[in-house]
Amino acid sequence: MTQLTHGGRVALITGASSGIGAEFARVLSRGGARVVLAARRADRLSALVAEIEAAGGQALAVSMDVSDEASVIAGYDAAEAHFGLVDTVIANAGVNADGPATELSIEEFDQIQAVNSRGVFLTAREGGRRLLASGKSDRGRMVILASMGGLHALTGLVAYCASKASAVMLGRALANEWSRARISVNVVCPGYMLTDINEEWFTSEAGQKMISKLPRKRLMPIDALSPTISYLTSDAAAYATGAVIQIDDGQHID
Repeated sequence: MTQLTHGGRVALITGASSGIGAEFARVLSRGGARVVLAARRADRLSALVAEIEAAGGQALAVSMDVSDEASVIAGYDAAEAHFGLVDTVIANAGVNADGPATELSIEEFDQIQAVNSRGVFLTAREGGRRLLASGKSDRGRMVILASMGGLHALTGLVAYCASKASAVMLGRALANEWSRARISVNVVCPGYMLTDINEEWFTSEAGQKMISKLPRKRLMPIDALSPTISYLTSDAAAYATGAVIQIDDGQHID
């Protein structure tokens, strides 16, 4: 049986400056991967790089705006120059804006789509291009972080839900397109977690009331996705592609 390992892998993680992106970087580093930490807020990556290196890992910080094609290409260039071919990609960067659709500005709508939809496409496309050109595409592992909002309509999150539904279908379509090249592409749809994006809401009185109405009356911890991410980015996931995995602590059972 194939052992779960990330040894020899070079993993690029977008949105790695905080939250689950930072946690994914720690998980893959512990598994033996050399990790490339990508974020717009590059100044916030230095502490994580130091943490990973202090634990015996190898990490590189790159500035990357996933909505900008040139920035994505430059980030991959820097990663390859430092570690070699990126064979593992976690498209995790995301933004949000809540409120009624009638009050959502077109600028906010466009920004959400630019990061959560176009950003996923640019991140995955550049990784796929390089894997296909390398002759080592069978090592390819890609995970797209969508959301339960990509599968269920969430109140007050019209643009976010639309962008995450796009991310879900991008993952499935890329898995189909790259299936013969044996690049594994999978999508993970987490439920409610306390992150930088939603902390203000969930610590409010209304947010606490919402938590109390969830089936298990709790948010998921930051490491709830780690076992799944560890598997999907490992050698063992050679036969897993095109999956859309719902991990939400029973928050949306239907």
